[in-house]
Amino acid sequence: MKDPESIPQVGELVRVLNGRDKDQFAFIIEVLDERFVRIADGDKRKVDRAKKKNIQHIERVNIIAPEVKNSIVETGRVTNAKLRFAISTYIDDNLLKEGE
Repeated sequence: MKDPESIPQVGELVRVLNGRDKDQFAFIIEVLDERFVRIADGDKRKVDRAKKKNIQHIERVNIIAPEVKNSIVETGRVTNAKLRFAISTYIDDNLLKEGE
């Protein structure tokens, strides 16, 4: 059995490793099963046209955005604007500081 750390969570920021959206950041908006998730970034990948991705083709950044997670848990959906804002905030705050 897999450990709980390997299971992705709703609201988690990921980087796409393979496919057309390679090197783009997105949030997990739904966990379909142990192998597949649905991701969206609010810009190129809107919530209503989220991409089904194999978890082997994404890199987890170990950042969970509470505003995205809470919105999905409470209402069952999240807005594209909230996804765009959260991605830009977490990229600017966390990833740019590591790369400096």
